[in-house]
Amino acid sequence: MPTKRIIACLDVKGGRVVKGVRFEGHADAGDPLDLTLRYRDEGADEIVIYDIAASAERRTLDYAWLSAVARKLDIPLCVAGGIRTVEQAVACLDHGADKVSINSPALERPDFINELADVAGTQCVVVGVDSRAEGGDWMTYQYSGDASTIRRTPRRTLDWIVETQQRGAGEIVLNCMDRDGTRDGYDIEQLAAARRVLTIPLIASGGAGNAVHFAQVFAGADVSGALAASIFHFRRVQISEVKAEVAKAGFEVRL
Repeated sequence: MPTKRIIACLDVKGGRVVKGVRFEGHADAGDPLDLTLRYRDEGADEIVIYDIAASAERRTLDYAWLSAVARKLDIPLCVAGGIRTVEQAVACLDHGADKVSINSPALERPDFINELADVAGTQCVVVGVDSRAEGGDWMTYQYSGDASTIRRTPRRTLDWIVETQQRGAGEIVLNCMDRDGTRDGYDIEQLAAARRVLTIPLIASGGAGNAVHFAQVFAGADVSGALAASIFHFRRVQISEVKAEVAKAGFEVRL
């Protein structure tokens, strides 16, 4: 059985880690470097850093800052935020990222996924998908870093994730927006539907509120990893507690 990953996510805006509920009302959660190092020491399997305002502001990541963070990590680092060109993505990899995640730019120009996979390899390409239930279906959203810029796209979530896989994505992070920040548990129905149409790894995002929720999403949706933010930022649960619960449920984790 493949090892299940517990992933700590940092949404960064204005140089600080922030966290809201359903993408609104962002509250300050701390310094990005301090939190990154804490999660490294607590046993996170991976760190994801999203510059959530970058796409809407038409800019990309600070490479010097990325390099400073990456030098202190010995676990995989995935970064996202305004990466619109292969050159920008490669620069992130050159400055220490192990993977790059693209979301709004991929929706704008899907060929970007193919181009990046051809140059960097599918193992480096993560596609983030922000999804919300709409009229009995799930639809994708973009520019979700700010309530004033977020907008729905015409793309059905399940259609889009299949297309991204075909284009060369190596992993999908499915952020179920209706659960984001609620701590009510992952959207297992939507994640299970996504798992059925994918052959590449799927990461659950949105809704973690306690350690049991992680075991539930691994059992109910067979995801490869589960990502969380606020419950780690505000110390509602420790990563070690999550791993113990997941192991107790019969899943292999890196202890």
